[in-house]
Amino acid sequence: MTKMVPQTEEIAPAPGAAKQAKEQATDSNPLHLLTRNLRTSGIYIAFVAIVVLFAILTDGVSLSPRNVTNIVLQYSYILVLAIGMVIVIIAGHIDLSVGSVVALCGAVSAVLVIQQGYPTWVGIVAALAVGMAVGAWHGFWVAYVGIPAFIVTLAGMLLFRGLTLQVLDNISLSPFPREYSRIATGFLNGLIGGDGYDAFTLLIGGIAVAGYAVSSWRSRMAQLRYEQPVESLPLFIAKIVAVAAVVMAFAWQLAHSRGLPIVLIILAVLVIVYGLVTKRTIFGRQVYAIGGNLSAAMLSGVKVRKVNFWIFVNMGFLAGVAGVIYSSRMNGAQPSAGEMFELDAIAAAFIGGAAVTGGVGTVVGAMVGGLIMAVMSNGMQLMGVEQPIQSVVKGLVLLLAVAFDVYNKRRAGASR
Repeated sequence: MTKMVPQTEEIAPAPGAAKQAKEQATDSNPLHLLTRNLRTSGIYIAFVAIVVLFAILTDGVSLSPRNVTNIVLQYSYILVLAIGMVIVIIAGHIDLSVGSVVALCGAVSAVLVIQQGYPTWVGIVAALAVGMAVGAWHGFWVAYVGIPAFIVTLAGMLLFRGLTLQVLDNISLSPFPREYSRIATGFLNGLIGGDGYDAFTLLIGGIAVAGYAVSSWRSRMAQLRYEQPVESLPLFIAKIVAVAAVVMAFAWQLAHSRGLPIVLIILAVLVIVYGLVTKRTIFGRQVYAIGGNLSAAMLSGVKVRKVNFWIFVNMGFLAGVAGVIYSSRMNGAQPSAGEMFELDAIAAAFIGGAAVTGGVGTVVGAMVGGLIMAVMSNGMQLMGVEQPIQSVVKGLVLLLAVAFDVYNKRRAGASR
C-alpha cells in the first residue's frame, strides 16, 4: 500500500509584496542612498562650490566681512520674493508681476511718508496693504474666473507699472526718514560686547545652528519611527557639522563687519515661518497636493479655489515686504524700481529645486537658489565682468537647473 506524503502548499506572495521588497532592498543599498542624498543635497554642494570658486577668482575679496554684509543687504528683497514665488510655483502657477508690485508698494509708502509726512509705520502698513490688495486681484482672476496665472500676472506687470508711474507722477521721491531707511541698512551690534567683533551676531549664529541640529534630529527620529529610510548616522553628523561650519563662518564675517543686519532678522523670521507653513500646516500640504495632482486634490476635498486665492494674496504680501525693504535700501522710490525682480525670484525658485510642473520645492531650497544667484552676480561684479556676460551666465545656470530637474524626473520614471 502506497503511503501518501502530504505536500506543502506554496503560498503566493501578497500583491505588491515583491515590489515592496524590491524598494526596501533598493533603499538599503548604500549606493542608492548616496545617489539620492547627492540628488537632494546637490544644490547645497553647488552653492559651496560656487562660493569657493569666486573666493579663488577674487583673491578672497568675495568672502571679506564687508562684502558678505553687502550681499545680504543688496539681495535681501530678492530672497523675500523667492519665498512667495516658490509657493506659487509649487502650486503649479507663476507670477510675472512681482517687480511691478514692489515698485508700486514702495511708491505708495514714499508718497505717504516723504510727500505727506506720515509716520514710518503708516507707510509700511500701506505698502503691505497695497501688496495684499494686488494679490487678491490676481487671486480672484486666477482662482475664481479661471484665467491662467501667466496671463493674469503678465497683465498685472503692465497694469501696476503704469499705476506706479501715476502714483509717483513719473518722478523719484527721496529721502526717507532715518527710521525708515534703517529697515534695510540698519544693524544690531554692541549689545553684548566683543573685542574687535560683535559677540551678539555670533550668539545668534550659534542659536541658529542649535535650532537646525535639534530640528534635523527630531525629523530623523520621526522618519525612523515610521520605518522610512534615512542616511547613516556618520553622514547625518557630517551634514550637521558642515551646516554649522558654513553658518558660523557667515556669522563670523558679519561680526567683523558691522554686526547683524536688521533685514537679515526679518528674512530669517520669514524663512522660519514659511518653512513651518509649507511643511507643518494643512494649507502647506494642500499647496503641494494642488501642484502634484490637481484632480486628486479636488477629489480629496481640497478647496482648490480658496487655496489658490490665498497663494496669490500671500505673494502680494511678500511683494509688499520686498517693496518696503527695497525702497528703504534705495532711500527713496523710483518709477523704474523692481525691474527684472520677477525673473530673479523665479530663477531662485527653480535653481533651488522647484519643479516646472509643480508639486516640488522648498523654502530653504529657494533661499539657497537665491544665494547662488547673489554670489554669482556679486562675484562677477567684483571681477569686472560686463553686464551682458552676467546675464548670459545667469541664463545658462537657470537652464541647467531646469534640465537637471527634467533629467531626474525621467530617471525616476524609468526606474519604476
